[in-house]
Amino acid sequence: MLIELEDALTLLTLAPAVGGSIVNWRVLASGQPLLRHSDEQAVNTGLPGKLGCYPLAPWSNRIAEGGFDNPGGWLALTPNSPLDPLPIHGSAWQRVWQVVSQSKNEVVLEVLCDTPFAYRAEQRFGLNNGELSITLRVTHLAEQPAWHGLGLHPYLPRTAGTRLQATASQVWMSDASKLPTGLAQVPEAWNFGALKALPETLVDNGFCQWDGHCRIEQPQLDYALECQASGADYFLLYCPPGLEFFCIEPVSHPVNAHHLPGRPGLKLLEQGQSTQLDFTLKYSPL
Repeated sequence: MLIELEDALTLLTLAPAVGGSIVNWRVLASGQPLLRHSDEQAVNTGLPGKLGCYPLAPWSNRIAEGGFDNPGGWLALTPNSPLDPLPIHGSAWQRVWQVVSQSKNEVVLEVLCDTPFAYRAEQRFGLNNGELSITLRVTHLAEQPAWHGLGLHPYLPRTAGTRLQATASQVWMSDASKLPTGLAQVPEAWNFGALKALPETLVDNGFCQWDGHCRIEQPQLDYALECQASGADYFLLYCPPGLEFFCIEPVSHPVNAHHLPGRPGLKLLEQGQSTQLDFTLKYSPL
C-alpha cells in the first residue's frame, strides 16, 4: 500500500512496507522528480535502494570486523545485503513500517526492531508549501545500552547541469572495501564550498565538519532544492559515474564509526533514551 501527501506545490508518495521508504517526491504542476523517479517495477522489487529515499538506523553505512563492542559485550553482526560483504545501514530499512497517523500533509510511520538489539524507529514526514521535512527518531528499548547512529539515504536526479553546494572541511579517504582509512583535506575536485558540477569519477566518501546545509540546482529540470539537516555533522556523497542519480546523505557519524577512535557521532543510549535526525528539503522553481 502506498500513501500520498500533497501540498500546493508537490506530491510525496511513501511505501511503509518497503522499509518506510519515500517512493517519489515530485512537482505537481510539471511532474518533475525532486528525488530520483521510481516506477511501479521499482516498488515491486521490494528494495528500498531502488526508491527515492530510505532511513538508516541504528547505524549508517558499513561496519567492519563482524560486529562491535557494546557495554554489555561484543555484538556480532552478519552481512545483510547481497550487494555488500559487510553489514550495512542497520536494520530499519529492511522492515515493514506501520502507519501511526496520517493527515493531508503529515504522516508518521513506526517500526519495532529486535535486531541487532531492541529499538523503536519513527519517521515523521511533513509537506508545507514545497518543503519536505523528515524527522527520524530512534528510541532504545533493550535493557543493555547500545551505540546508535542515524542517517537518511536520498537518491537525487543527476543531469549534465546538476550543481551541488555543501561545505565540509575534511573528507574520509577509503580503501577498496569502502571503509575509511584516514582524514584528509577536501581535494579541489570534491570541494563544494561554492556551487559546482559533480565529479565525473566515482565519489563514495564521508565528509566532516558540515554545517548541515546543502543546495542542489537542477537547471535542466527547472528547480533548486535548499536543504538543511540537524543531528548530522557529516554527509556521505555517492556519485556513481554514468548513472542518472547521485546521493548526498545526512548522517550522524562517519562510516565504521564503531571502530574509529572515540566513536565519533555515535550515541550510547540507555533503555528509553532517544536520538533523532532532522532533514528539510525546500523546492523552488528556477
